[in-house]
Amino acid sequence: MAIQRMDNVLIVVEDLDAVIAFFVELGMELEGKGPLDWRGAERVIGLDDVLQDVAMLRIPDGPGRIELAKFHRPKAITPEPKDAPANTLGIRRIMFAVDDIDEVIDRLRNHGAELVGEVVQYENIYRLCYVRGPENIIVGLAEQLT
Repeated sequence: MAIQRMDNVLIVVEDLDAVIAFFVELGMELEGKGPLDWRGAERVIGLDDVLQDVAMLRIPDGPGRIELAKFHRPKAITPEPKDAPANTLGIRRIMFAVDDIDEVIDRLRNHGAELVGEVVQYENIYRLCYVRGPENIIVGLAEQLT
């Protein structure tokens, strides 16, 4: 048996609208947003008495999705340290291929994003960087060079 695809990545957030705006500015499309009204979710995630709003964003014409969840109940837990560095255990970033890395960075700065380090070139293949957005979400950007 083989994996068919990676369906989505879940990010738990406090400010659902700000994070949606950030990913839409990056180029993703909002598929839907609203309360999760399925009691089976509690059994899947192992929490009781859950009240949450969710949003699903997708890459246009692509298979990748990001699911955002804002927990009203039980309250979300903040990781420590809040601005965790790249060597912190766990999922640290999501990488996106982009057409123009400088243009994307400029647009994301309007949503409070800032570079984690700097834009660097890997051989003659890519320009790469990490950007920290709202809620300290880190996205990697990769521009393939021609």
